Amino acid sequence: MNPPTAARNVDELIDDLATFVTESPSSYHAAAVTAQRLVEAGFTQLGEHQDWPAEPGKYVVVRDGAVLAWILPQAAGPATPLRVLGAHTDSPGFKLKPQSTVTRHGWVQAGVEVYGGPLLNSWLDRELRLAGRLVTRDGATHLAATGPVARIPQLAIHLDRQVNAEGIKLGKQQHTMPVVAVAGSAEAAAEADVLEIVSRAAGVAADQVDGYDVVVADAQPPARFGAQREFLASGRLDNLSSLYAGLQAMLAADTSAAVIPMLAAFDHEELGSASRSGAAGPFLEEVLDRIYEGLEATATQRAQACAGSWHLSADAGHAVHPNYAERHDPANRPLPNAGPLLKINANQRYATDAAGAAMWAQVCRAAGVPTQEFVSNNDLPCGSTIGPLTATRLGLRTVDVGIALLSMHSAREMCGVHDVAHLRDAVTAFFTQELTV
Repeated sequence: MNPPTAARNVDELIDDLATFVTESPSSYHAAAVTAQRLVEAGFTQLGEHQDWPAEPGKYVVVRDGAVLAWILPQAAGPATPLRVLGAHTDSPGFKLKPQSTVTRHGWVQAGVEVYGGPLLNSWLDRELRLAGRLVTRDGATHLAATGPVARIPQLAIHLDRQVNAEGIKLGKQQHTMPVVAVAGSAEAAAEADVLEIVSRAAGVAADQVDGYDVVVADAQPPARFGAQREFLASGRLDNLSSLYAGLQAMLAADTSAAVIPMLAAFDHEELGSASRSGAAGPFLEEVLDRIYEGLEATATQRAQACAGSWHLSADAGHAVHPNYAERHDPANRPLPNAGPLLKINANQRYATDAAGAAMWAQVCRAAGVPTQEFVSNNDLPCGSTIGPLTATRLGLRTVDVGIALLSMHSAREMCGVHDVAHLRDAVTAFFTQELTV
C-alpha cells in the first residue's frame, strides 16, 4: 500500500536533505552545492567583480563559504522591502593545521585544530572524511572531499578502568589527532601524507597547493530511525537543516511578490561570525547596496525598504532532553516533530521581540504548520545566532527560529523529520505571505 501523499513528500524531502548534507562536508561545499542547485533551477550566478544586471530576475553570488541568493520581482522599486532567510554553512569540528601530517609512534596522523565548540567525545571511533578548498599556484580554487580516511580511536577500557565512573577526559591537543595510516616504509608514509590525500581527491598535485582550508567531517551517511522512522541522525544538521529549508523555499518562490525574497547563508557562525564571509562582515550589506543601487534608490527610499523588511534568522535549537530535563526551562519543553522553534531570550542573545513573534505566528498560520517556543534555563548561559548581528548591522527587524535538535554540536545530531518540512513550509510562506506586522 502506498503511503499518503504527505508522508511521501516527507520521505522525498528527507532523502534529498541527506543527499545535500552528504554533498556538503564543508562550508565551501555547502555554498557551492546551494549555488549549483539554484543555477540549475534558473538562477543566474554573479561574480563580485562583475557589473550586476538591474533587471528583474533570480540571482546568486558566492563568497568563500557564504552564499546569497535573491529574487528581484517584476514590480520591484527603490523602496521594495526584503524578506531575508538567514542561516550559516559551517559546523563545529576540526580543521587541518599547517604541517598537517604528523608521524608518532609508528602512526601517521592528521594535525588538527579544534573549530568552534564540538562535543569532542562524539568524534571518537567513527570514520572521518577530509573536505574543504585548496588554492593552487595558478590562483585557482579547488574543492576537495575524500572518502573515509581517518579515525580518532578511543582508549580501550582495559587501559582506563575508571572511564565509566569518572568520565572521559580528552586533551584537545593530545587526544584528538586522527590516525590515517601506519607509517611503515618511507614510500607508504609518503602515500599517507595528509595533504597528498586531500589533493588527490581534488585532482591536483600536492606540490602545487599554496594554501588550504580543510575540515574533518563524519563519513557516515545520514539515516532515519525511530519506531515510525520519525527521526533523522546526521552530521551538520546545525545548521544545514536551516540552509536546506531556505533553499527549498527559494526554489518555490516566484517573481510576482511585492517583496525581495533572499537566502543569506554565512560562514564562521560557530566562531562568532567575524570574517569577510560571516554575518558580522560586510557581505550582506554590500550585496544590498548593489541591489538598491540598481533600483536607483535614494537614501530615504533605502531606509523605507529596510523599515518594511524582515529577517528570519534560522538556526537549530534544543529539544528537551529526557535524561537531562533539569537543564531545560521547566515550562517550555520543545519536542521533535512539534514544529519549528521560536527562539526567545530576554538578554537579546536571540533577536525575537513581540512584533517578531506576531510575524512568525502569521507565517506559521498561513503555512499550516505548528510552532513552539524555546527559552533557556536561567541557570545556564544561552547561545546566540546571526540574528542579533544582522539586526545590529542593518537595522532589519529580526526573528530567531529553527528546528529542535538533540545532541547539538555532536558529530552526529538528530532531529524530527517532519520539522524539516514544517520549517520549509514556514519559510516559503515568509517569502510570499502578506504580513500585517
